[in-house]
Formats: sequence, structure tokens, C-alpha cells
Amino acid sequence: MNIENLSLIIPAFGILALLFTWWKTKQINAQPEGTPKMAKIAASIQEGAMAFLKAEYKVLFVFVIAVAILLGWSGSQNPNSHVYVAVSFVVGAFCSALAGYLGMVVATKANVRTTNAARESLGKALEVAFAGGSVMGLGVVGLGILGLGGLFAYFAQEFSAFEGGAALNTTLSVLTGFSFGASSIALFARVGGGIYTKAADVGADLVGKVEAGIPEDHPLNPATIADNVGDNVGDVAGMGADLFESYVGSIIGTMILGAAMVAGSDNFQDELNGLSPVFLPLLLGAIGIVTSILGTFLVKVKDGGDPHKALNKGELVASLAMIICSYITINYFLPQTWNYDGATFTSDGVFYAIIIGLVSGLAIGKITEYYTGTGTKPVKSIVEQSITGSATNIIGGLGIGMISTTFPILILAAAVVGAHELAGLYGIAIAAVGMLSNTGIQLAVDAYGPISDNAGGIAEMSELPSEVRQRTDKLDAVGNTTAAIGKGFAIGSAALTALALFAAFKETAGIDVIDVSTPKVMAGLFIGAMLPFLFSALAMGAVGRAAMAMIQEVRRQFKEIPALKKALIILDKNDGKPSDQWSEVERAQFDEAIDAAEYGKCVEISTQSAIKEMVAPGLVAILTPVLIGFGGGPVMLGGLLAGVTASGVLMALFQSNAGGAWDNAKKMVEEGYEMGGVKYGKGSDVHKATVVGDTVGDPLKDTSGPSLNILLKLMSVVALVLAPFIKV
Repeated sequence: MNIENLSLIIPAFGILALLFTWWKTKQINAQPEGTPKMAKIAASIQEGAMAFLKAEYKVLFVFVIAVAILLGWSGSQNPNSHVYVAVSFVVGAFCSALAGYLGMVVATKANVRTTNAARESLGKALEVAFAGGSVMGLGVVGLGILGLGGLFAYFAQEFSAFEGGAALNTTLSVLTGFSFGASSIALFARVGGGIYTKAADVGADLVGKVEAGIPEDHPLNPATIADNVGDNVGDVAGMGADLFESYVGSIIGTMILGAAMVAGSDNFQDELNGLSPVFLPLLLGAIGIVTSILGTFLVKVKDGGDPHKALNKGELVASLAMIICSYITINYFLPQTWNYDGATFTSDGVFYAIIIGLVSGLAIGKITEYYTGTGTKPVKSIVEQSITGSATNIIGGLGIGMISTTFPILILAAAVVGAHELAGLYGIAIAAVGMLSNTGIQLAVDAYGPISDNAGGIAEMSELPSEVRQRTDKLDAVGNTTAAIGKGFAIGSAALTALALFAAFKETAGIDVIDVSTPKVMAGLFIGAMLPFLFSALAMGAVGRAAMAMIQEVRRQFKEIPALKKALIILDKNDGKPSDQWSEVERAQFDEAIDAAEYGKCVEISTQSAIKEMVAPGLVAILTPVLIGFGGGPVMLGGLLAGVTASGVLMALFQSNAGGAWDNAKKMVEEGYEMGGVKYGKGSDVHKATVVGDTVGDPLKDTSGPSLNILLKLMSVVALVLAPFIKV
């Protein structure tokens, strides 16, 4: 079978992934929701999540149409592009938005069903939560391969790309629009979702925990529903859009570099391998769908077992299967050796570059886990520094965040050099594909975390027996670890993907060398290095303003709603006593207070703030490369990309790891931490200090930090789309 015929089969793998998500969704929907109270709370969370998505997508619809018109006009005016670039852009934006929507719908159905399953057993709860995560994971890769593979097959036939030459370059130039669409939606989803979730989280923590002294997710806290909605819009839809963009960006970047290799070598001539370097990343993505589905069937745990081991088993088997399939595929499609740009490369070198990508992703994730995990030495040091107050807690967290960048950067540097030695620039790009090849199961494990977190919140608000919350907390604890690994994985993949797109930009723009000693390049480097700071400042400022509005609203409700004031007195009077031991009058007054809490107003504050505040950071990311590209030329734009990549990766690692360490330091105290014979727990001064630290870290780890991953890739993608118009 030749490449032309095989390209028509690739979209079928995307359909396979979507059929799997449909099957998993049916399984989740078949599970009972539990008590009427649980169902009511879950309905409020789902309603809030869907209201946010609806408001966000209304704004993004206008943006997508406006940009598509501009792309279509500019593409029609340039012989190196085509009006179809607008079609690619719209399809990419639609697929990214649809992936977020599907993941959100299922996550908000799986959360309450996970809570109900936890009433039965830990194993059953894990099964439901992971099923919800797998819909997000396989939905992302399925839509990525279906959209990208389908467009490539159509455009390749339309432009006769299988005959090579200029037609292939036009096909790939048009295909970059898909990545631009995905990146644009991803940035707004990440920033908007991050602002939403952290505004609610900060308000709920500072007023609820510190001022009112009530537990997290307590039904008396008016910001609780908004907080649980935020887990979905930030950690499910946001993370899904982030990895969707990395996934398609790495594939497109590798395809462009593969086309350059085909054009510059005489070893890709026969019917089988004529376009094999171009087609290989698509094929590896398709194979990754199958291996990810295989891995999901192995995630099972018995009651009393370790959920972490079950999740690791699924990922490990999927990775091993991917390695074996990659070796067979590469050696079948690529020539054994070929010459390009004065060097000789081998099919084994490409395979080892993929291994480098897989291993470096895992290593960065494990290092992230060490610096942010509950019970680790760095996190313990933050807890110990919290004895002397909030200031030393924050100093400790900043230090951990800074030092945590060291080893991940060294690993990335080694991966870049090693992959380049093995297969040139194509090796760096294919390493990014290797790191993302099992995105399906990696994202499933990551999305399982916020579902488990929501399940615990629903258990708390529904006042279920303590053993139910203990089971959901066990799942959530593992979810915190997988989230930390997922964030490290996302940063590592963002760095390699940005480098792949950067190399593709150089190739498309006809740039041979970017000399850092020239004034324009140096100016571009400085501006690029500054952008992550500006972007982070805009995101942090947005969270601060939204959180202020949330805090004021929660304080108002505690002050002005008599039933809430009375219920707080009842809680204080019955400190630690189960509610079923209260008097009938107290119980009735407590239920009245829950009904009186105005959850909807808090949801509205988060929604409006997120939609309003996400615009400025998004425009900075999109307009800066356009202005520099047309104003300073392609070489200055190359300097800009180099600066933003180096600075952005460091800032993303620092912010995500500092925030994660602060978060788990707080959790360690809440579980009861003993130092010098004294046990510190909830309500202690140490706990209050860790809550303040966690509040500072929240927007770092869930808004500005993860959004920087997309900033790097989006700016590279915009540059790649511009490349045909500003060629040297």
C-alpha cells in the first residue's frame, strides 16, 4: 500500500477514538447519580460549566469568523498559500472547542456518579472517574487525527501533493491554519478557565477557610459551586485544549520538516517511502490511539488497593506498546539510511529520537512530582517554614519553584541535543511527537483528577458518611500527583513542540541562520523574553480582580443573609459533632441556610470576569508576532520566538511547581502534620499560613503557568502561518 492510499485510512483511527468515547459515555450515563441532593448539586455544577462554555464560545465565534476572513483574503493573495488556510483554521478551532465541550459534558456527569460509586467501593469509584477522563483523552486525539488526517488527505488530493514539490509545500502551508485555530481556542480556554477557577477558589478559601473557619467544599460557602465548576473549566477543558494544541502542533511541525528532508535528499523516491517523513507523524498519532485505548482497559483496582499503581500500569503498557509499534512502523516506512544537508541519518536514529521524547517527558513529570508531591522533602520544608507565618511560607515556596526549573531544563537541553544528533531538526520534532504519542491515556489520567476532586466536593456538600469522603480523597490525592506530572508533561511537550514549530518556521521562511549578534535579532530576543512576564502579569492581575469581586460577594452573603449567619453559629456550637446528632431545630435551620446561599451570583461573577479578562492576554499572544514579523522581518521574528521559548519554559516551570508545592503543603497540614511533638491541623496558625501560600500559588499553577505553554506554541504557529508572506 502506498502513502496516498494509506492517508485515506488515517481519519478512520480518529473515528475509532470517537466511537470509544461514545461507548465510555454510555457506560457513565448508565451509572446512578445517587441521592436527590447529590443530583441537585451535580446539576448546579453542570449548569454553571455549560453557562461558562456558552458565554466563552459566543466571544470566540466572533474571533474565529473575523480571523478566518483575514486568513482567507491573505491566502488568496499569496502564491505560497491558498484561501483554504481559512478552512483549516475554522476546522482546527471547531475541533479544539468540540474536544473541550465533550470533555466538560462527560466530566460533569462523571463527578456525581464517582461520588455515588464511592459509596460502594474505591475500585468502582476509580472505574467511573477514569472512564470520564478517558472520554477527554481519547476525544482530544480522536478529533486531532480525524481533523488533521482528513484535511491532509483532502488537500493533498486537491493540490496533487503526492507528486511532491511546490504542491506539497502549499498543502502543508494551508494545513498550518488547523494548528492556528487549535492554538487560538486553547489559549482562550486556558486563560479564561484559569481565571474562572482561581477567582472562585481564592474566594472560597480566604473567606470560607480563613475567615469563617468552615471546611473546603462546605455547603454553607456560597462560592463552593463556582469552585467545583472551575475544576472542570480549568483542569478539564483547559488542559484538554492545551494538549490538543501541542498534539496537532507537533505533528504539523514534523510534517513540514519532513517535506524539507524529502526535497533535499535523493533517498525518498520509491512509491512506499516517497513522502514517508511527512506522513510518519500522522501515522504515529494514529497508532497512539490504539495503544492508549489498550492502556485504558488495564486501569483497575480492588478496594483497599492503590489507584496510583493502577493508573501507572495503564500508562506503562500503553508506552511499551507504542515503543514496539513505533520501531516496526519506522523501519517499514523509512529508508535504512539517507543523506540530508551534509549529514547521514538512519531509521534507527529516528526511533531513538522518539524514545528520547518519551523518556524526557516521563522524567520531567517525575521531577515535577518530587518538587510538588505530598510528603516530599521540598514540600515538607515549606510546611516547616509556615510555623513562623505566611511570609516565610511564601519565601519557601518561591525558592522551591525556582530551583525546580534546574533538572527539567537540563533534561530538555539533553533531549534537544540528543535528538538533533540522531536525526537533525526532524529528530527534535519527532521527539515531540514521541512525547505526545500517548496523549490519549496521559490526558485520561490527568482529567481523572478534577473529576475525583469534584466527587469529593459533592460528597462534602451532600453530607455523605465519612468513609465516602475518605475514598474520594484517596482518589483526589492520586489526582493531585497525576495533575503535577501532567503539568510537567505539558510544559516539556510545549518546549519541544515550540522548537519543532520554530524549525518549521525557519524552513518555510527560507532563513538559514539567525545571528544573535545582529541588532534586530537581539531586539527580538529581548522582546520575546519579556512577553512571558507581561502575559503572566495580565493573567495574575485578572485573577486578582476577579477574586476581589468574589471575596466581597461571599462576605456580603455571610453578613447580609440571616440564615447563613445563624448557621455559622450552629456550626461553631457543634464543632466536630456529626450533623445527625444536632437538635431538630438546628438541623432545620442549617438546611434553610443552604437553600438561602446564593451560589448563582458567585458563578456569574466568575463567568463574567473570565470572559472579560481573557481578551487582553490573548491579543498579546496573537498580535505581537504579526507586528514584529511585518515590522521587523522574518529574522527579527525568529529572535522573538527564541526569546519567548527560553523565558516561557522557565517561567511555566517555576510558576506551576511553586503553586503545586504550596497546594500540597496546605494539604499536609490539613491531614495533621507533627513537628517537634506538636501536631498542627485545620484551624491552626500554621494552617492559615499555608492557606495564604496556596492562595498565592493558585493563579500561578492554574492560570498563568499553564497558559504560558500555549503562549509559546501559539506564537510559533502564528509565525509559521505568516512565513509564506514574509519569506526571505
